[in-house]
Amino acid sequence: MRHRKISPVELTQACLDRIERLNPRLNAFITVTAESALASARIAEAEVGRDGWKGPLHGIPIALKDLLDTAGLRTTAGSALFKERIPQQDAEVVRRLKAAGAVLLGKLNMHEFAFGASSAFSHFGPVRNPWNLAYSPGGSSGGSAAAVAGQLCYAALGSDTGGSIREPAAYCGIVGLKPTYGRVSTSGAIPLSWSLDHLGPMTRTVSDAALLLKAIAGYDPQDPGSTDVPVPDYAAAIEGATAALRLGIPRDYFYENLHPDIQAAMETALGVLKNLTRSQRDVAPFATDASYASVMEPYVAILSAEAYEFHKEYVAKSPELYQAATLKRIRAGADVSLSTYMQSRRRLDQARHAAARCFADVDLLVTPTTPVPPFALSELGDPNTARPLELRMLHNTRPLNLLGLPTISVPCGFTAERLPIGLQISGPPGSEATVLRLARAYERATAWHQSVPVMNAG
Repeated sequence: MRHRKISPVELTQACLDRIERLNPRLNAFITVTAESALASARIAEAEVGRDGWKGPLHGIPIALKDLLDTAGLRTTAGSALFKERIPQQDAEVVRRLKAAGAVLLGKLNMHEFAFGASSAFSHFGPVRNPWNLAYSPGGSSGGSAAAVAGQLCYAALGSDTGGSIREPAAYCGIVGLKPTYGRVSTSGAIPLSWSLDHLGPMTRTVSDAALLLKAIAGYDPQDPGSTDVPVPDYAAAIEGATAALRLGIPRDYFYENLHPDIQAAMETALGVLKNLTRSQRDVAPFATDASYASVMEPYVAILSAEAYEFHKEYVAKSPELYQAATLKRIRAGADVSLSTYMQSRRRLDQARHAAARCFADVDLLVTPTTPVPPFALSELGDPNTARPLELRMLHNTRPLNLLGLPTISVPCGFTAERLPIGLQISGPPGSEATVLRLARAYERATAWHQSVPVMNAG
């Protein structure tokens, strides 16, 4: 792009052509901004022609999960409640992407209000997995994952409150990065839980994830959770050596009850990682002897209470505008007492403060992203039975939201049904560069990221 060997207009038109051809099958986009995208691409082309190249995202067509505010363009969160909602200003991450010269193709479908892991419940219909249209792509950033895997865009942004970037990334065979809590501003994102929400990149390669993270990371005074720490050059940092890294394998929780195909893929992946790093050792899953249930209690209470706090007036006035499954989940938050919420918030702070203990003797943790493959959309369609299935899919991702740790999912294999499997790498707070570095080394040592769904042929 910088040397004008290819044009932003050519790239944008190619994406728009694929959207027109494939989106009716995937249902990944809610809103396609073809005219404004081409206008932005022409501006980028002119800027590059005048030696005004802004960096590696200049002229690159990307898309956004439809809970990120975009000035003058509807932001629906996948709900009839907000189907005509037009924000007056951009979310902070959108502003930064535009400043970097990225071309916005449109807004991506999602599980309604991000309160689910399947993308089966949206006012605009379910999103479908590009590897097999009968299956869920995961969620809640299902449209983001499906669009990137289907090559409808070069990258997307998602949100992650319990795994909503990493789980769909795993199920669609792409890269999904949840940064440290506070590393990327959530200002201008429709919230699910202020204390647990993260925003991050979803891409086809680790290098692309590093480029996107560099553009969107950094302090935002408008976001109370934002942390004021320097932003490294992630693209440069990931090229470093990994031979000195010590890996922790938390088998007692994250490796329990794995689907046989995922178990086999993980053992193969650990063998690859063994040759790339200094050591592997088994570690306690949470640097504590506490049970998973007790560790996750504050997560459930905080998520429920904060989701209800945001929605309670809408629910009182217009309950019929919600999907039945979403309404049921939101209303459950009314039962969380103020005392329980306050105690849970304190336990959350204590857990995040103690998270560094997970890395006393290791540098990174390695787990499967999910213990089970995605379920068929036909299995997820009943609001009364979908949630237990979704919680199984989120089993390995939710604890990392509680702890606020940086964690990435990268492709590491396929099930017998040719559905993708993800490998999850997590690090201590602020260690995105190290997480990305090992992910990049693993990506170079394998070819999983080069696989594409059949619908991408041609």
